[in-house]
Amino acid sequence: MTQSKTTSGSNAGLSRGLWSSRFAFILAATGSAVGLGNIWKFPYVTGENGGGAFVLVYLLCIAVIGVPIMMAEVFIGRNGRHNPITSMRLVAERNLKSPVWRISAVIGMIAAFAILSFYSVIGGWAASYVGHAAMGDFTGGTAESIGDLFGGLLASPVQLLAWHTVFMALVILVVSQGLKGGLERAVTVLMPTLFLLLLVAVGYATTTGHFGEAVSFLFTPDFSKLTIEGVLIALGHAFFTLSLGMAIMMAYGSYLGNDVPVGRTMVFVALMDTAVALLAGLAIFPVVFANGLEPSAGPGLIFQTLPLAFGNMPMGGLFGTLFFVLLLFAAWTSGISLLEPVVEWAEENTNMSRTGSAILVGMLCWLLGIASILSLNVWSDVTPLGMFAAFEGKTIFDLLDYFTANFLLPLSGLLTAIFVGWFVAKESLKADLNLHGATFALWLNLLRYVTPVAVVIVFVYNLLG
Repeated sequence: MTQSKTTSGSNAGLSRGLWSSRFAFILAATGSAVGLGNIWKFPYVTGENGGGAFVLVYLLCIAVIGVPIMMAEVFIGRNGRHNPITSMRLVAERNLKSPVWRISAVIGMIAAFAILSFYSVIGGWAASYVGHAAMGDFTGGTAESIGDLFGGLLASPVQLLAWHTVFMALVILVVSQGLKGGLERAVTVLMPTLFLLLLVAVGYATTTGHFGEAVSFLFTPDFSKLTIEGVLIALGHAFFTLSLGMAIMMAYGSYLGNDVPVGRTMVFVALMDTAVALLAGLAIFPVVFANGLEPSAGPGLIFQTLPLAFGNMPMGGLFGTLFFVLLLFAAWTSGISLLEPVVEWAEENTNMSRTGSAILVGMLCWLLGIASILSLNVWSDVTPLGMFAAFEGKTIFDLLDYFTANFLLPLSGLLTAIFVGWFVAKESLKADLNLHGATFALWLNLLRYVTPVAVVIVFVYNLLG
């Protein structure tokens, strides 16, 4: 990837790499959004909150929170044509505002770095389960044997470190190759393959005899089962599933050509992200119902409940392998996007090459991940903030997850929404986003009034929870 370290402003994109097409950007942005949250978390939070009614609220939240902030982040990246921090500063200066607003991007990049450190550990779980499924380790398994398999993985620092290293190496390998040779090449292979695997998984799920039950569960609203807490969970998940508040869309937007319509593109990305989450539900719930399992089984649904089902169903070994390859690909594309903003910053602000920046940042992230690994076993009784009631029992792994999800991401997203909605000239927004009339007014009013209030509600709810 070629890029200038001295150019600035919207013309800087002429001297740095750009996505080869709108489709390439859509695949990359969707790859960032589609991750463990879609395939791991969405099905079980849907199961816990009554199915179809939760899905409807979630889709509404995507529309009123997710899309407006995504568009704001892409605007900053494309208008600045640099790493997220520099882009935020340049946009602020052009609008005669304080460069202090770049704190939004700083917070987002810190969040992305911290999240990747433990996300890589979970990605390693998915990688290890590909091998277990392919080797037939689930076949004929009991709840006890499958539980022992997962428990054995978590209890072994050596196994966890090995898979964490493999996953992080895969991420570094792609990001080190730059825009065209790395990010774009990876997503143009991984994302279509992921969609194909997901469709095959859904196709298999139709043979279980419980596909209709899963469709009804996902798409028949039962508002009697939807609580206020469920609405807030939908609100929070809509925010986090689209990779908002992590400076990712700012980084990806910095490579976006001026001819790409941001509004329509981000709506399409949100629809694809949601489609993956719903398809994952259609792939998982028929298996859950066919085996008499509980749809609200929580996080253990993926790594304990489903392997038990795979081990006791026709073609379960093949389907289980396919499923965990799918999970690994989803984690990989998200891992790539989490590393990119920090690497982009390091490349532009040091004398290191793209490869050197990717290796250094990736290695630092890998080192931080070791703390999460040890907190699952050797340091399981280490609770650094245990003297405070709110953090009692929280390990290093738990704290990284808690602070990024509940503090850093909402704060970064909130600051971005306020800055773009209130302090950037309307003429600049209209010109860059190619929005006019009622469409522009709707987006701006959502960004100014609805989105910040919704993010604050999630923020306060998570703190009180």
